[in-house]
Amino acid sequence: MSWHTREFFGNCNCKNKVSPLIKTVILKEGMPSVEQARARLLTEIQLARQSGVKILKVVHGYGSTGVGGDLRIALQSTLRQMAGRREIRECIYGENWRTSDERTWDVLKRLPELKGDSDLGKGNKGIAIVLL
Repeated sequence: MSWHTREFFGNCNCKNKVSPLIKTVILKEGMPSVEQARARLLTEIQLARQSGVKILKVVHGYGSTGVGGDLRIALQSTLRQMAGRREIRECIYGENWRTSDERTWDVLKRLPELKGDSDLGKGNKGIAIVLL
């Protein structure tokens, strides 16, 4: 099974771009089980922290039938629990990743580079934004 990640540095005026601002992790690829996707999520969070990444964009998908999806439900639950235990700073589900959402707007004020994110304002239920 192959997984893909993509890194985005944002509009940084730094000479040395040591770590990206956001890393995209595509968990849905290869149709993993919930357990496999959860293990990969935890690994990617750990790797992101070690490399100085501040935000993960997790692509878990919305289900092959378009009616919810086991990965989406399970990974959102995992992220909500991690936020409750303060293992991550916060999580914004794709359906809330829009400028009219108060938590999203707070993130965008701190990191205006994210205003160019392709999923912002699209109501994409197949992603989650994770602040580390």
